[in-house]
Amino acid sequence: MAFRGCWRFVGVVPRLLWDSSVPWRASVPVGRSCVPVFYNSRQGTELQLRGYSSEPLSTEVSYEQLKQRLNDGNAVVIDVREPWELREYGFIPGSVNVPLGQVNTALQLSPEDFREKFGAEMPRRRDNIVFLCLAGIRSKAALDTAASLGFKDAQHYPDGWQGWAEREDLK
Repeated sequence: MAFRGCWRFVGVVPRLLWDSSVPWRASVPVGRSCVPVFYNSRQGTELQLRGYSSEPLSTEVSYEQLKQRLNDGNAVVIDVREPWELREYGFIPGSVNVPLGQVNTALQLSPEDFREKFGAEMPRRRDNIVFLCLAGIRSKAALDTAASLGFKDAQHYPDGWQGWAEREDLK
C-alpha cells in the first residue's frame, strides 16, 4: 500500500530537474552541504530544495573563535549580566551590555532607540551575535530569546566572563 503511494512522486523530481521552464540557477551552501536552487521563469520565483545534515549547527563559540571575531569585528558581543556585575568583575572590551531581563525588548527596539539606550549599534537579524554572561547560563537563555525573535546567526560563549578572565589573566 505504501509502495503504491510512492509511485505518485516518481516523476516529480526528474521533471523538476530537467524541465526547461525550471532552469538550474546555483548551489547555495547550507551548513556543510549545498542546496540546489531552481528558478521558475514563468512565475519569477525561486524553488529551493532543502538539505539536511546530521550535524547540528553550533550554538556555542570557543574562546579562540570569540577572540578572532572580536579582532575582526565580525560579531556583535552582548554581555547579558547586570551593570553592577560589569563594574565589579570587569567586561570584554567591545561588548554591549544588555541585561538578560531586557534582551527581548532590546532586540525589538528601533535602531535609534537601541543606540540611545545601550550606546551601540543595534544588531541586525543577519548579524553574527554572541551572548555572554558570568558562567554561561544566562547567555544560553538570551540565545534562545534571540532565536525566537528570528536572529538566526546567534551563539553564546558558554565559558562566560569567568572563562574569559582565566584565559586573559584578568583575575
